[in-house]
Amino acid sequence: MNFNMKEAIELLERTPQTLECFLSGLTDGWLQCNEGEGTWNVSEVIEHLIDAEKNNWIPRLEIILQEGESKPFPPFDRNSHLNQRSESSIEQKLLEFKTIRALNITKLKVLIEAELQLELAGSHPEFGLVKVSELLSTWVVHDLTHIAQIVRVMAERYREDVGPWKEYLGILKK
Repeated sequence: MNFNMKEAIELLERTPQTLECFLSGLTDGWLQCNEGEGTWNVSEVIEHLIDAEKNNWIPRLEIILQEGESKPFPPFDRNSHLNQRSESSIEQKLLEFKTIRALNITKLKVLIEAELQLELAGSHPEFGLVKVSELLSTWVVHDLTHIAQIVRVMAERYREDVGPWKEYLGILKK
């Protein structure tokens, strides 16, 4: 098992700053491109991350710690952000994400006081029993997944423009 709470927090703390540094000030050409029908653009990925901060990680952790395996936590609608179109700028969205993430990390540090709590289990509506350590590991990998998605979506915008170099650009391989 590789999960380490300190290391998980290191990454969770850096995600908002990483995205802010990378995305702030970019034109809509970068922020609104996607990989085709049914895929998300950069701005929508940030909206999804905000929604997950509000409705996924800490709420599920609290249910596990309070209810254990007796009460399944509610399903998380991964696409709900698409129904709540925001007119906020990317900078406003990134600030909201950064603010909520900071609050959630503070809550996480308060909620998980002992290593033994990482083995506590809750009931996922689809997967059944899941451990706190699995939930927290998923939170970290979720961040990494969406950082990779953002970079991949942006690279896709120049797929045809790179010409024959496409063969050497792994991010454009399908």
